[in-house]
Amino acid sequence: MADVEFSVEGNVAHVRLNRPQGMNAITGEMDDLLLKAWTEINDNPEIWCAILSAEGDKAFCIGADISEGPERKTRMALAGGLTGIGGPLVKLRKPLIAAVQGFCVGGGFELAMCADIIVASETAQFGLPETRHGIIGECGVVHRAVRQLPHRIAMAMILTGERIDAPTAQQHGLVNEVVSMDKLMETAQAWAAKVNKCAPRANQAAKASALARLDYPLEVALMTRFEEIEQYAESEDVKERDLAAVEGRRPVWTGR
Repeated sequence: MADVEFSVEGNVAHVRLNRPQGMNAITGEMDDLLLKAWTEINDNPEIWCAILSAEGDKAFCIGADISEGPERKTRMALAGGLTGIGGPLVKLRKPLIAAVQGFCVGGGFELAMCADIIVASETAQFGLPETRHGIIGECGVVHRAVRQLPHRIAMAMILTGERIDAPTAQQHGLVNEVVSMDKLMETAQAWAAKVNKCAPRANQAAKASALARLDYPLEVALMTRFEEIEQYAESEDVKERDLAAVEGRRPVWTGR
């Protein structure tokens, strides 16, 4: 079995870290496999959203596998460039749902924060242990944490290395839903079904537009024209939307 499993069921891509014996730490080979997965998700119009999960009960991911040593350079940085650590940043255009259990720390925490929706098991623990171990580099996890959590919560995690549990993460808006471990994948799939009830290209345009001006003043965002929205306006799904409205039925999306 590969250390990163990739499959497609219906219009949902499944990316699963499958190295539980190593707490799903990302190796160079896994980095390459993840890059292939993100590329396929972006390029395949039949994929409307993706679920990122991990094998085992102990950990979602503890970050990069440091046992490989500095000689193994990943060509696209941790997670195939999705996180952008030390390399090009791959922007996933499709909605991404992360299903998180156990330890979700360091680069693994950043990987989860790249998702648009996070479902966590009651066992999940989120943390940034770098400075506790005397490590700090081009560490993208701190930049995401301070943007996605309240400032002092994020800074306390960064400066102490202490973890927060799943209910606390939900309280601070990091996690959408906390469930028992046996309901984790079922819940992630339910979120994917909710996402895929929407027009897929409309979702992609909405995601691109929301994130593209996230760090700009509201006035700038309101004045910006977004290419993805303009492209969607010419899509087959818009024609289907209008036809369905005339015919009094639900539209059947194709993602085209």
